Amino acid sequence: MPFLAFDCEGPLTLNDNAFEYCKAIIPKGDYFFKQISRFDDYLADIKKKEGYKAGDTLKLILPFLKLFGANNKSLREFSKKTLIFLPKIPENLPKLNKILPTFIISTSYKPYLEALAEVTNFPMDHIFCTEIDFDKVKLSSEEAKILKKLYEEIISLPEIDFPKDATLPSDLPLDLLSILDRLEEIFFNIIWNLDIGIFLREVNPIGGSEKAKACEMISKELSIPFSEGFYTGDSITDMQALNLIKENKGVALSFNGNRYALRSAEFYALSREGSLFLDLAKIFLEKGKEGLEKYENFEEYEFGKIPEDLKVFEKLVEKSENFRKKVRGEIIGGLG
Repeated sequence: MPFLAFDCEGPLTLNDNAFEYCKAIIPKGDYFFKQISRFDDYLADIKKKEGYKAGDTLKLILPFLKLFGANNKSLREFSKKTLIFLPKIPENLPKLNKILPTFIISTSYKPYLEALAEVTNFPMDHIFCTEIDFDKVKLSSEEAKILKKLYEEIISLPEIDFPKDATLPSDLPLDLLSILDRLEEIFFNIIWNLDIGIFLREVNPIGGSEKAKACEMISKELSIPFSEGFYTGDSITDMQALNLIKENKGVALSFNGNRYALRSAEFYALSREGSLFLDLAKIFLEKGKEGLEKYENFEEYEFGKIPEDLKVFEKLVEKSENFRKKVRGEIIGGLG
C-alpha cells in the first residue's frame, strides 16, 4: 500500500503561520519576515551555506519574536484563531488517512499543527513539525537592547530581490551581496554568540533535508518503498523531499508551487481547493503512477507532468506563481 505525505501550508492551509505571527507582534513584521525569508533563500539555494537548510527562517526570527513579547500561550491562541484551510481539506484529510497512510511534514511551528490536528481529528503522531519553546528562554535587558538595534538595522535595509537566473553569489550585484553578508554577520556571528542565540543553535526547523529525512522515516517504519510514496509540496523547503520521491520513481507533486517546487517535482497541479487530493490518491492506489500519467484533467483543477522544455517550463512557472499569489495572497504567495 502506498503512503501520502503533504507539506501543510499551501497544499492544506492558506496560512503562513510564522509570517502572520511576525506581522501581528513585530512592528513592520511583514517586511521583516520577507527580508529574512529572502535571506533564507539565498543561504539555502544560492550560497548553499554548509549546515544551513531551507526553512531555517523559522529559527532566525525567534530571537526577534521573543524580543517583541512572543510566548507559548500567545502562539497557541494566535494559531487557533487564524487557521484557514484550503476549501475541502477539513473533510477530505480524514478520508485520505482512511484509504492510505497519510502524513503531514511541515516546517511550521508545532502549536499551529496542533490546531490543525484538533479541528480535523488528524493524529499528531502522523505529523512532523518544528518544536519550539519560547518560555524556557530568558531575554536579558542587555541583549534586548542589542536585538532592538539589529531589528532597526534589518528593517532599514533595501528590499532583497534576486535576478531569477541567479544560481551563485557571483551572479548577484555587489550592493546586494554586501547586504546579505551583513545579515550573515548579524545572525551567525552576533546573535549566534548571545544567550538568546540558543534559538539559532538548538532549534531544528523541519525543512529541506529534514523533510526528506521524515519521508525516509515513514518509508522505513511502514516498509513502503519510495516508489510507492506520494509527496506534495509547494516551496523551497520541499525541494529535497520532492527530489527524493521523484528520483525513486514515486509521485512528486508541486501544488500551486513556486519555481523551487516546480524545479524538483515531476507533476504539477493548480487548484483553489483540495478535492483533487482524494481523486489523485484513489487513482494512485488503484492504478499506480502510470494511472496518474494517463490522468485527464477535471474542470475544477489543472494537473499534468512538468514539461522538460525550458521555455515551456518557464511559462508554467509564471502561470503557477501567479495562480499561487491569487490563492494565497500576493505577499505569502511570493515567499520562497
